[in-house]
Amino acid sequence: MATHPDILRARLEDRADLLEASRLRYRALQGMLQAFFWRDRVRANLELLREVAQAEPEVVATLAAVERRAAAEGWPRGSAPVKLFTEVGHLREAVAVAVARRLASAAAAPGTLSEALLRLEEEVLATGPLLGRRAWARAVEVLPRNLPELRAACVSAEVFERVFKRPTPEGVLPFNPAEAEELCRALPLAEAALLALWERLERFDESGRVRTFLERRVRRAPQRVPRSGPELLLHAAFWQDVARARLGALMEARLAPVVPREAEVPQLLVWLAAREGSPEARLTAGEAFGEGRAGLFELALELALLSRARPVGVWNEEAAWVRLWTAAQRAREETGPDVERLREALRLFILLRGQARTPARLFSPERAAVAAHEVSAEVTDLPGLVQAARAAASRASG
Repeated sequence: MATHPDILRARLEDRADLLEASRLRYRALQGMLQAFFWRDRVRANLELLREVAQAEPEVVATLAAVERRAAAEGWPRGSAPVKLFTEVGHLREAVAVAVARRLASAAAAPGTLSEALLRLEEEVLATGPLLGRRAWARAVEVLPRNLPELRAACVSAEVFERVFKRPTPEGVLPFNPAEAEELCRALPLAEAALLALWERLERFDESGRVRTFLERRVRRAPQRVPRSGPELLLHAAFWQDVARARLGALMEARLAPVVPREAEVPQLLVWLAAREGSPEARLTAGEAFGEGRAGLFELALELALLSRARPVGVWNEEAAWVRLWTAAQRAREETGPDVERLREALRLFILLRGQARTPARLFSPERAAVAAHEVSAEVTDLPGLVQAARAAASRASG
């Protein structure tokens, strides 16, 4: 008894949609490669070429799986699924032959159709348009919307826009712990993706006019939903700049005078968000920084908080000084410019606490009425300076 075509199609499950989409892509690509002005047609449809290249591994696996199943279950040759499977296989072979013929160096042709298509894309872009193009049209050619790097940059930009577009009260973190985790992943992803995109522009535009053209527009706020590849790049680059500026100001306000390195920022964001909810949250050493530098960040944050306002309640004040002392002990072996700046900040804290009754506009370090031993040049270690700071604060409050 013959099997109904609908039943055979149901056996393909979601593979039928993939094969039908592949049939349409292969037909279109074969027509472009066989045209007289094939380079211009391929250059205008690089997104289609990339779609075929990206789907190639899945298409190959699907064709092999369907062939095995059809042979095992004895599917009729005239059934719709078998015809679809056969046609897609023939079209794929025709596209592979056409691509190999269009490649400049047939001897060094890549082993798979996916690699051959990407090689063909590079050769087409490297030759440039026959009669020249304007900068924007050239950017559209070089940056098809389905570039993996462009997708990664857009995913990161969505996080930046969602977090930093909304208004935030002064002194409050613009993100919660969950969003801090998202930023932690998005920051390095955006950096790598945008770097790859700018390098791609340089590789296929030796004159540099396209990159210069786009860089002049990076700081303009997007006015509409991005659609083309260059618009997506500008949108992602704009929100990356916004994120950098906002995070730089945030780090300076909370961690000055210690200056975080770029690789340290993602992990610091997660800690600052956790610290907002729990003052006892500690910064864990990791790949970005070691134990001593983690202590420097903790010390800088605690000192900044104590400099702004005295904790409310005896217990809270005692806990704050314990955290400051613990951080100083953790960072006591650290050296470098950040440590020197932190020592100067502690000395200034001591002098300011010694002038508790002097208006800030009249204060100067030379007029500070603080015992010499509290800010002696001999006291250079961070724990010693923390002890002197606590003594000065106790005297001022008394």
